[in-house]
Amino acid sequence: MAKILYLHGFASSANSTKANLINTFIKKNTKTTQILIPDLDNDIESAYHQIDLIIKKESPSSILGSSLGGFYATYFSDKYNLLCVNINPAVPPIDMSMYLGENQNFSTGEKFVINKHHLDLLETMSQKIQSLNRTKNFLTLIQSGDEVLDYKNTIKYFAASQVEIKFGGNHSFEDFEKYFTKIKRFLNLR
Repeated sequence: MAKILYLHGFASSANSTKANLINTFIKKNTKTTQILIPDLDNDIESAYHQIDLIIKKESPSSILGSSLGGFYATYFSDKYNLLCVNINPAVPPIDMSMYLGENQNFSTGEKFVINKHHLDLLETMSQKIQSLNRTKNFLTLIQSGDEVLDYKNTIKYFAASQVEIKFGGNHSFEDFEKYFTKIKRFLNLR
């Protein structure tokens, strides 16, 4: 059975709209695929170890990630040679300095702190994936109307891999479900 790991974005949860949509699609349209959608820890270092442990324990064949989850997906896909689909992902160099201090998870209401150590970890991760080792492993879905991340940086970073750009849209990625067949083909899901 193939396993997909879905990584939600910053201050989100496993109950996000995109996570629910892709989960429903996988369950209805594949026979031999399981999707894993963990609630990532808000603490960046804890999330890093959580993702690494899931990959080692569950051996997914691919990762899907959105926003900060896309950054994580890129890092771990490159590290473990996994197929990866990203949706409006954050790309190196990642700057989350505007979140230093206390934050609140949009989905759960949980409060958490981003500190300098977290930013340093993201910088270390960014340096390790300054350029991708396996560009053919990536499909990146981008909407130019993303109000959080500059889509031009994403295009430049993933230029050697498969990129799908929709002009307009937003950071939440409008009409995500219209890309499910393309995702299924790219990941060779059955």
